[in-house]
Amino acid sequence: MTAPRPFWLRVPFLAGVLALLAAWRGAEGSLSALAGPDARRALADLARGFWPPAHSPELLGRLARPLAETVAIAVLGLGLALVLAAPLALLAVSPDVHAACGRRAGPARRALHAGARGVLAVLRSIPEVVWALLFVRAVGIGPLPGVLALGVSYAGVLGKVYAEILESAPRRPAEALAASGARPGAALVLGVLPAARPLLVSYTLYRFDCALRTSAVLGLVGAGGAGQEIELALKMLAYDEVATWIVALFVLVGAVDLASAAIRRRLRAQRSVFPTSRGELARWAAAAVAIAAAAVASAHLLDLSPGAVLSASALGGMGEFARRLWPPDLSPGLLRGLLPAAGETLAVSVLGTALAAAAGLAIGALAAPRLATVGGGRDRALTRGLRRAVAVLARAVLALGRTLPELLWALLFTFAVGLGPFAGALALAVHTGGVLGRLYAEALEEVPEGPVLALRAGGATPAAAAALGVLPQALPQLVAYTLYRFEVNVRAAAVLGVVGAGGLGRELYLALSWFQWSRASALVLAVLVLVLLVDGASGWVRSRIVLPRAGQSFTSPALRAADSIPA
Repeated sequence: MTAPRPFWLRVPFLAGVLALLAAWRGAEGSLSALAGPDARRALADLARGFWPPAHSPELLGRLARPLAETVAIAVLGLGLALVLAAPLALLAVSPDVHAACGRRAGPARRALHAGARGVLAVLRSIPEVVWALLFVRAVGIGPLPGVLALGVSYAGVLGKVYAEILESAPRRPAEALAASGARPGAALVLGVLPAARPLLVSYTLYRFDCALRTSAVLGLVGAGGAGQEIELALKMLAYDEVATWIVALFVLVGAVDLASAAIRRRLRAQRSVFPTSRGELARWAAAAVAIAAAAVASAHLLDLSPGAVLSASALGGMGEFARRLWPPDLSPGLLRGLLPAAGETLAVSVLGTALAAAAGLAIGALAAPRLATVGGGRDRALTRGLRRAVAVLARAVLALGRTLPELLWALLFTFAVGLGPFAGALALAVHTGGVLGRLYAEALEEVPEGPVLALRAGGATPAAAAALGVLPQALPQLVAYTLYRFEVNVRAAAVLGVVGAGGLGRELYLALSWFQWSRASALVLAVLVLVLLVDGASGWVRSRIVLPRAGQSFTSPALRAADSIPA
C-alpha cells in the first residue's frame, strides 16, 4: 500500500498556496510598503498623532450627539429590518414546516418559498455601504439613508437566519396541534415558535451589536453618526481627535455588548413563549415599553417620522432614482472592464482573510489559557496569573480589532501605506483577525480534554499534547468559521474602494459621483454576482472538507452569527 502524501503535497494545500500568491499579487501586496523606511515613518507619525487622545472640553462636549445618532440609526435600522424580515422569513420557511402545521405545501406555497429566498439573497448580498451610497443619492445626505441601508440589508440576513431557526426547531408539537384541529397559524406560533424563540431573540441581539458597528461608518458616505466626525477629523489630520472618537466607540460598543449579554442570559432561563406569572408579565410589559420608547426617542433625535419617510417626496425621490438606474449598462466593453476590479476585490478578500486567520490563531491561542494548561499537571500560582493576564491582554487586542469596522481601518491604512487594495487587505486582516481570534479562542477552549490527557499519559510534553490533542478536534470548527468570514469579507472588500482601497467599491463610488447611473447599476449587479458566486463556492468547499461535530450543522444560526460576535 502506498503511504499517504503529506498534507503540504496534497491538492487542497497547493491550491490554497497558489490562491494566496495570486491574492498577494492582485492586492498589490508589498512588504516595503508595510515595513520600509517610509512606511515605518508614516506609521510612527500616525501613532504619535494618536497619542494622547484629544480631551478638550469642546470636543468632549461634541461626543454625545454623534454617538447618540449612531445608536439611533442602529435602533431604527434594526426595527425596519424586523418589519421586513418577519413576513419574508415566514414565506422563506421550508414548505415542510408549514405542512407540519397543517398547511398544504402546494405549488403556490413552493413558488412563494423560492421567491422569498431569492429576495432575501439579493438583500443580504449587497453590502450595507452600497445600499447607503444608493440611498444617499436617492433621498439626500442625513441619517435616513443609514436607516434605510441597515433596514434593507439586515432584513435579508435576519429573514434567512430566522427561516433557518424555524426549520431547525422540533415539529412534533406543531404536528400534534394540527392533528387536534388547531389552525396552521396557531400551530406555528404555539408549536414551533416556543422552541425557536431563544435563538430568534439571541440572534436579533447579536445583529443589533453588528448594526451599531455598521452605523458608525455609514457617515463616511453621508449617512450621519460618529463616522462622519471621524472622516472629518482624518481629513484635517487631527489624529488625536480620531483617537478620542475610537475610544468613545469602543466604550459604547462594549457597554451595549454587556447589556446584550445580560439580556440573553435572562432569556435563556425562560422556556415559555408567553409570560407564566404576574411578575414575568410585568417584565415583558416593561421591555415592550422600553423598546417602543427607544424607537420613539431615536426617531425624534434623528428628526424622522413615518410621515416623512413615507411622504410623497421621499418615495418619489427613491422611485426616480430607481428609474435612473435601469437599465444597467451591460455592454461588452464595460463588462470586460469590470473583471479587473472584481479580481482586485476577490484578491483583497482572500489576502485579508488569510492574514486574519494567521493572526487570529496566534492571538486566539494566547486568549485561550486552557490550551496551555489542560493536561499540564500542577501549575504555579504565578504562572497561572501570568497566563490569565496574557489572556486578558490578548482578548483586549482582539476586541479593539473588531470594534472598528473594516471601512474605518481601511481609512487609517490608506494614510499609513497609501491608496490601493493593499490598504484594504490590511484593514480586513485587522478587523477579521479580531473576530476570528475570538471565535478561535472559544473553539479551542471548548474541545474535550480526553485526547490531551491520553497524550500526556503517553509521555508527550504539555505543548505537544495541546497541539496534537486540541487543534485536530477544533480544526473543523476553525475552518468553518474562516470560510464564513471569507464570505463576509467579500462583501466588505466590495466597498472598501469608497475610501481609496480599490476594487469594485472604487468604481461604484466614482460612477455615482459622476452620475453615471447605468454604470452604477451594472457595478451593483457585479457585486451581487460576485458575492453569490463566492457564497456558493464556499458552501461547496464546506460540504467537502469540513465535517461537522456530532449534533451540530454548519448551516446552523450559531455559525452564521460569526460575523456579529460581540466585542
